[in-house]
Amino acid sequence: MAEIEIGLGKSARRAYRLDEIAVVPSRRTRDIADVDISWQIDAYRFDIPVLAAASDSVTSPVTAIQMGRLGGLAVLDLEGMWTRCEDPDAELAELAEAPLAAATARLREIYTRPVQPDLVSARLAEIAASGVRTAGRVRPQRAEELTPHAIAADIDLLFITGTIVSAEHVSGAGDPLNLKTFIRRMQTPVVVGGCVSYQAALHLMRTGAAGVLVGVGSGHAGTTRHVLGLDAPQATAIADARAARMRHLDETGVYCHVIADGTMRTAGDIAKAIVCGADAAMIGMPLASAVDSPCPGRHWDLSAGHATLPRGRIAEVAPLGTIQQILRGPALDAMGATNMMGALATSMAKCGYTDVKDFQRAALVATS
Repeated sequence: MAEIEIGLGKSARRAYRLDEIAVVPSRRTRDIADVDISWQIDAYRFDIPVLAAASDSVTSPVTAIQMGRLGGLAVLDLEGMWTRCEDPDAELAELAEAPLAAATARLREIYTRPVQPDLVSARLAEIAASGVRTAGRVRPQRAEELTPHAIAADIDLLFITGTIVSAEHVSGAGDPLNLKTFIRRMQTPVVVGGCVSYQAALHLMRTGAAGVLVGVGSGHAGTTRHVLGLDAPQATAIADARAARMRHLDETGVYCHVIADGTMRTAGDIAKAIVCGADAAMIGMPLASAVDSPCPGRHWDLSAGHATLPRGRIAEVAPLGTIQQILRGPALDAMGATNMMGALATSMAKCGYTDVKDFQRAALVATS
C-alpha cells in the first residue's frame, strides 16, 4: 500500500474508517428469505453475527440472557460491577442519574472494590441456567487467577482482552501471561484482543486462539486516541486482520475468526465490517442505547474505571428502543440503528450474497 510522507523523516499508510468506504452491489440480487446471517465459532453456532460488548453498561446477566434468546452472544466483564457487587442495581441507578463528572468519579470508586471470585462462577451459572451460551472477559493480568472460577461454571467462550493485547508481552516486573501456553492447555475456546495490525493479529492467531478482536478502544466512549495517541481506522484494521487470517489458514489449516470491535453504530457499519473481513461484530453503544440496558442513558467502555489512567468516559446515549427492537426490529428510525439484523440481511440480499462468509467477497469503494 502506498505511503504518504508526513515529513522528510517519516511516512504513514493511508488507512480508512468504516464511514469512508461503501459496499458495491454486484450484478445479482437475492430474495431476503434466502439470506442466512448466522455464524459459528468453534462448536457454537449463533443466529446473528453480533456480540454484546463486555461493558457493565451493556452486558449484565439479564441482558446476556436476552442476547442469547435473540440469537447472539453477550460477553460479561468478569472484572466488572457484577463480580464486585452482590447486587449492583443501586450503583447502576446512581450512575444513571448523577452528573457525568460525578458519575465517572463514582464509577472509578466502585471499581476499586475487589473482584469476588465466587461471583464470577455465580453470574455465569445464572446465565447458563437460562439455556443460552455463556462468555466472559478477563484481562491478561488476571486470567490465571479468575479463569478457574469461570471454568467451574462451564463457561462456553473465554475472552482475554485489553486495550492492546500482544502475544509477546515483555515485562521486567515478573513473568507475564504466556498466551500460547495458556490457550493450549484450555479446553474452552479462547478469543483474544484487541489488535489493529497484520503482524499483531497473526501472532495472536498463532497462539491457538479461536478468534481475535480487532479494535483499540476507539468506540463511542473510548478515549485511547486522546490519552495514548493510539488508533487505527477500523476498516483497514479489519482488512489487515483478514490478510493475517488467510496466512494463518495457509500455515496451519485452522480458520481463526475475526471479530470487529468498536466504532460500529449502525447496521451499515456492521455490513461494511463483514465485507472488510469480519466474521462477527462486537457492539457496545447501540446496545447501551436500549431502554432495557443495565444503565439506560449511559455508556462506558472497559477502561473508564481505571484508577490512575482511564482511557474511557461515561457518555450519554439517546434511547433507541428495546434490545429486541435494536437487533430484530421493528425499526423505529431510518438511520440503521434499529432492526440492525433486518438491515444486514437486506444489505446481503441487495448485493446477491446468501451467507456471512460469502458476503466477505463483496466489493468495496473508498468514498473519501
